[in-house]
Amino acid sequence: MNLAVSNTTLIFAVLLVFVALAIGYREKLGMNKDIIIGVIRAIVQLIVVGYLLKYVFHVNNVWLTLVLMLIIIFNAAYNASKRAAGIRHALPISLLAILSSTGLTLVVLVFSGSIKFIPAQMIPISGMIASNSMVAIGLCYRNMNTSFRDRRQQVLERLALGADLRLASIDIVRESIRTGMSPTIDSAKTVGIVSLPGMMSGLIFAGVDPVHAIKYQILVTFMLLSATSIGSVIACYLAYRQFFNEQKQLL
Repeated sequence: MNLAVSNTTLIFAVLLVFVALAIGYREKLGMNKDIIIGVIRAIVQLIVVGYLLKYVFHVNNVWLTLVLMLIIIFNAAYNASKRAAGIRHALPISLLAILSSTGLTLVVLVFSGSIKFIPAQMIPISGMIASNSMVAIGLCYRNMNTSFRDRRQQVLERLALGADLRLASIDIVRESIRTGMSPTIDSAKTVGIVSLPGMMSGLIFAGVDPVHAIKYQILVTFMLLSATSIGSVIACYLAYRQFFNEQKQLL
């Protein structure tokens, strides 16, 4: 089955953007500028990435593949750190968390034979893993900022009673990890019933046997659960210490 999207089809699809703009204008959401910028950026970025991937897939060079994977991971870490809202060292923490979650998951997938170390598989899978880790870590940061502000007195009382930093913060850390992992867990609960994920739908559109497409989607679901849990745990256990100074005082 050949799925062709013509330029005319894309022009008609633009009408869907105008629906979002109309809603934003009518409800005075103040988001129309962001919508327009987002649409333009998406078009430009996807065109550039499309031609770049076409070249990379054709060249099939290991080092070029690794460079692109690292670029994906760094961009994911950078965007996650922007959600940290003042947490110190957010970028290196995010980079370590996403690099670890993506790297460990890919190592398991490659050595198990689930995927091959070729750009056509490594780059898209890296993007899927890194993007989900990015979202999870961003949620972790947001929850930690809110919790340390709202529960400041509770943390101070624990410190005054002799608790160390970990014991004083453990409830917030665990709650933040749960917050980061929740979207992926909810998605796993409803996959196939509420939503038909893009990867599975794309394979079915391409003519792949639905049973094989489902197997690939199960693989993706498992790897995303692993990646978001690893990323959330690393980010939270490194980030909570940034709320204290060297004298172990809550900032």
